[in-house]
Amino acid sequence: MSKLTNRIDQGRGLEPADLVLKNGRILDLVTGELIEGDVAICGDTIVGVYDTYEGKREIDCTGRILVPGFIDTHLHIESSLVTPFEFDRCVTPRGITTAICDPHELANVCGTTGIRYFLDASPHLVMDLRVNLSSCVPSTHMETAGAVLEAADLAPMADHPRVLGLAEFMNFPGVLFKDPGCMAKLEAFEGRHIDGHAPLLGGRDLNAYIAAGIRTEHEATTATEATEKLRKGMRVLIREGSVSRDMAALAPVLTERTSPYMCLCTDDRNPLDIHEHGHLDYMIRSLIASGCPPLAVYRAASLSAAEAFGLKDRGQITPGKRADIVVLDSLERCHAQIVLAGGVIVDETAFAARTTIPAVARNSVHARTVTADSFRWERASGVETPVIGVLPGKIITEYLREDVPLVAGDAAPANGLARVSVIERHGVNGNISRGLVRGFGMTSGAIASTVSHDHHNIGVVGIDYDDMALAVNRLGEIEGGFVVVEGGKVLAELALPLGGLMSLEPFETVQSDLVALRAAARSLGVTLEEPFLQLAFLALPVIPHLKITDHGLVDVDRFALLD
Repeated sequence: MSKLTNRIDQGRGLEPADLVLKNGRILDLVTGELIEGDVAICGDTIVGVYDTYEGKREIDCTGRILVPGFIDTHLHIESSLVTPFEFDRCVTPRGITTAICDPHELANVCGTTGIRYFLDASPHLVMDLRVNLSSCVPSTHMETAGAVLEAADLAPMADHPRVLGLAEFMNFPGVLFKDPGCMAKLEAFEGRHIDGHAPLLGGRDLNAYIAAGIRTEHEATTATEATEKLRKGMRVLIREGSVSRDMAALAPVLTERTSPYMCLCTDDRNPLDIHEHGHLDYMIRSLIASGCPPLAVYRAASLSAAEAFGLKDRGQITPGKRADIVVLDSLERCHAQIVLAGGVIVDETAFAARTTIPAVARNSVHARTVTADSFRWERASGVETPVIGVLPGKIITEYLREDVPLVAGDAAPANGLARVSVIERHGVNGNISRGLVRGFGMTSGAIASTVSHDHHNIGVVGIDYDDMALAVNRLGEIEGGFVVVEGGKVLAELALPLGGLMSLEPFETVQSDLVALRAAARSLGVTLEEPFLQLAFLALPVIPHLKITDHGLVDVDRFALLD
């Protein structure tokens, strides 16, 4: 018998279904009703609902609620600091059955090899991993990346079965001013899905950006910004990452009326946050607790996400849809009891049955050796110094101007300031930039990282020059990662040898190491909850207002380097 014949016969009840979830209540995302009945599954497809079915295998779901599997509509798996295989094992048991990733972190290190790594890994995972092709590698001309991807590099991958379209188009000034490279990419993917990235953009500029064919966007940080984007036809993705925490600000916008046009995403979330709080399940719990209607929240987590990204085969528990199902204790608590991904029960047996693929981008740190003198930043006396102002929980920064004391002509950290530098690590030009940052709370030592969005050069924040040099040089010895140094000693570190971005260890090990790193950073006086991710976003020159790359300080509002 064919698969089609099996589905028809099992749906009619002429043959026992392969699997039946018995006696649960199904959340109907159209009416909002909770309806009692069985769910019959044939292979990877739902074939029967709201009736009584016999199954070759049956699972009793009495007293439980069945909802569609959750869809993370935008994330960078690299920011979880683990491989796609460990990410799968970390979040799929929480009900995340589909993830749409943009592999531009690894692509900035090793180009199309990084994108193909995720495409090659996706068929081996329990979850369904989809890929949007990285549109901005590098994100701007004001940074040095390990690769440059043009439209001609992306086009050969456009028809891959796991590819949805073009990932977040971060270079919105390039769109508005019709940069030839940006135009070539937009034209190459015209008619396909193009994901957006336009923080604080509004008015006619937003009109023009949307008119370029961009349909989804995750950078809204206020209800006003989100509402304007919704009114102009964009699907707004509510984001709650480890640093970018916009959920509370956007919760008032999520209603049963707006929910068909809103989705959920995590963007950048590490295993420590996932362990302590959760992933999309945490967002669902939190949004409902804040007063959002459960129907609106579960729509945004599944059906609306599927519709926004053209995944017509999922998002509802209805016949003909992919059997992505989460069995919950309650809608409000959103604790997954059983998860099915494509009809497969998510458990250790399913994970053990996977095959893996080799890591790529090993030995990717080619930074020059630095000394304490490498970080001196000589300034003229009597001149206001630009200072990056960190806003906890946001990747937007302030552009501060301060009178900074000088020691032998060198700008000195005082009154809550710390030094910040970015060191080119791809072996291209050896650039080193210098600046000052306010908001870390650091009083001694240094922290350094090869995770610096999106070029992923080495970023370092510190008080002591010798400690900064030790931290930077240590990263070259461990193939990249995170390091905390004080008094000439390494207090904690996490090696990320896959591109300087991902560990090859289990997510539990990474989580434990992050606990030690956080404690070590706090011993330096750091007050930020996620100092390493906050450091990473200091280097992203497409997020207002003042940032730093290996080229120097960047005035993002003017989209220009400071003199």
